[in-house]
Amino acid sequence: MDTVRKKCLFEKCVRLSILMSVVGVVFLGGCVHEPTEEQLTPEQMAMRAERSARVHTELAAEYFYRRQYKIALEEIDKALKSNPDYAPAYSVLGLTNMALGEDVKAQSNFERALKLEPDNSEIHNNYGWFLCERLPERMDSAINHFMTALRDPLYETRHVAYANAGMCELKRDHFTAASLYLGESLLLQPDYRPAKVGFIEMDFKTGKIAIAREKLSNFMQKYQPTARSLWLGVQIERVTGNSQAANSYLFQLQKKFPDSNEARAIKKVGD
Repeated sequence: MDTVRKKCLFEKCVRLSILMSVVGVVFLGGCVHEPTEEQLTPEQMAMRAERSARVHTELAAEYFYRRQYKIALEEIDKALKSNPDYAPAYSVLGLTNMALGEDVKAQSNFERALKLEPDNSEIHNNYGWFLCERLPERMDSAINHFMTALRDPLYETRHVAYANAGMCELKRDHFTAASLYLGESLLLQPDYRPAKVGFIEMDFKTGKIAIAREKLSNFMQKYQPTARSLWLGVQIERVTGNSQAANSYLFQLQKKFPDSNEARAIKKVGD
């Protein structure tokens, strides 16, 4: 899933290799110096559980973005066994269940996460994206979650929340609001691909087909494609009647992002 929501967590997660090194150091040190549970104070026990939950959640997020959902679920299970009330684990679990099409479970996961940490901006952002993607009748609520995240002055990936809000407004053809949010995203992160693709999609939806086509061509030359950009390429080329170019975009979409929402949407149209 190369959507905005994906970038949201990706930028906050530690890379897998680094995490494995951290885990290895912790375990290696434990062979010599780690006290037994009987020797730990309640505070030390709590710190150990929190550390374990955090590490396993970060690993789960990494596996999620590699589309290794089974392993991600296993890591989340380990995280919650360490700390059953670790809110970020429920947030990653929500994203994973969302990717697996388990929307009822995903919604429950996000709501549990927010109940545990109502001021967690990352969770607000992820839940907002879920509502935007899966429950369009609750789009106003989705935007409110993004705005809640953005009111946090310490929120590190504000450009992601702005882009998410822009893409959601674009879905319901609120072009002025979409342009505002997407623009704010690019002010914070000028090369943020989802926001750039959002502006191209806006041109396409407002009938500026030639402009959208040129912008997309320039985007493809400069950046790695996203699922949304390839989906947009299929739509643009079909409208212009260039079936060869449309099929080229479609092939790339199905090869690079076979389990994306965009690939599934085109498959349904084809069926």
